[in-house]
Amino acid sequence: MIKATVVGSLICLFYSFDHASAFAFVGQQKATSFRRLEPLAASTTETLTVAPIKSLDGTVTLPGSKSLSNRCLLLAALSEGTTKVENLLESDDIRYMLEALDQLEVPVEKQDATCVTVEGQAGPINAPSKEACELFLGNAGTAMRPLAAALCMGEGKFVLDGVPRMRERPIADLIDGMKQLGATVSCVEETGCPPVTISANELPGGSASISGKMSSQFLSSMLMASPLATGDVTISIKDELISAPYVALTIGLMKKFGVDVQITGDFNEKPSFFIPSTAAYKSPKSILVEGDASSASYFIAGAAITGGTVTVRGCGSESVQGDVAFANVMEQMGATVTWGPDSITVTRDPDVKLKGVDVDCDKIPDAAMTLAVAALFAEGPTTIRNVYSWRLKETERMKAIVAECTKLGATVEEFRDYCIITPPADNKINDNVLIETYDDHRMAMTFSLAACGGVNVIINDPGCTAKTFPTYFEMLESIATH
Repeated sequence: MIKATVVGSLICLFYSFDHASAFAFVGQQKATSFRRLEPLAASTTETLTVAPIKSLDGTVTLPGSKSLSNRCLLLAALSEGTTKVENLLESDDIRYMLEALDQLEVPVEKQDATCVTVEGQAGPINAPSKEACELFLGNAGTAMRPLAAALCMGEGKFVLDGVPRMRERPIADLIDGMKQLGATVSCVEETGCPPVTISANELPGGSASISGKMSSQFLSSMLMASPLATGDVTISIKDELISAPYVALTIGLMKKFGVDVQITGDFNEKPSFFIPSTAAYKSPKSILVEGDASSASYFIAGAAITGGTVTVRGCGSESVQGDVAFANVMEQMGATVTWGPDSITVTRDPDVKLKGVDVDCDKIPDAAMTLAVAALFAEGPTTIRNVYSWRLKETERMKAIVAECTKLGATVEEFRDYCIITPPADNKINDNVLIETYDDHRMAMTFSLAACGGVNVIINDPGCTAKTFPTYFEMLESIATH
């Protein structure tokens, strides 16, 4: 049922659900949109009120992984043969990759919303004409970075660009690495950010030494492009490698497409990677995308906070994604976790209170955001370490986490690459707080869990979840008791 109410000169639409009218959408309301932490001009923004949640109980089938979806699409496009990609994530980031492949004249046939068939090019992707091929990739880092590397390997001119925030996200380390391999490629010199301009004429290969401190996507992108070089490629990390599980995920996926990456050294130190000139992608015929482990974190944390019982299906003990380790952090805080090969079940004994933890989150930076809200319900402070990469994501996540946790009543100490969150007295969360999402999907989903404190939480611009999980709020509501 939709009920329209006039509030002053505003028209407010309240959407009633079967589950006790838990969420209220407020449309056509003047609000302030944010990118990074600087307000833009006032715009018409929808808000959503998440009503107090008493418990989360049930089973959730996760949408496909964003990281795996876009990697699968690109490797399928570069392979010999046709690949059926199933359980593809239906979201903005994947749409940008699909639109780019279409513009690059890679044949992609849509079977349904989550299944496509990709006709591989058996090698590099060339520009479709002599004119520069201009690709708009929104704020999709999993499209921008891999394409910036892969398109250096064929022939033609390309320009890769995105939304204003994408023009603030660093890519210079990747550009430097590709130049070392012989590519003619550049980004904006003053900022080290997109747009990326490419003048491709094949690539001979060689050796490159890059930084791994800012984003593992730079290394993953170079690795995925390397089999397209005409010679051997060696890539070494000159300092440290953050978010190493994402690189392991990339290498594992490359193996499914027929390419073995030879690794020397420890991932936790300064590893190097070798791809021989004989390497070539071959279609596995079909591939099933795992459920998104980062998205699982919201339901896992919700069960731990409320003491309900939630099973997430689509990732588990056999998952290739590092973010499944978030369940171990919830266990450390006091939850009970049961693992299946492709499922995780979480609950908490009502006699056991969550306790604050001190965790190195280098390997789970996306799920670490969920930990920030779980910390509001713990006894004692929680320290979230090694998350400098937060500052380079869809928004300046460190600043955003600090600001919104503080609104909810927490005391937060911010440092360069970590923060310390002390929960409110008696874990009493402030009611009716308007959460700014900064056009960041994970901010919206993470802070919806504050409603587990028995308060209303107002999410600004809930539609930003379309980037990775358009149905998140419906799925949350389906297992919520109010």
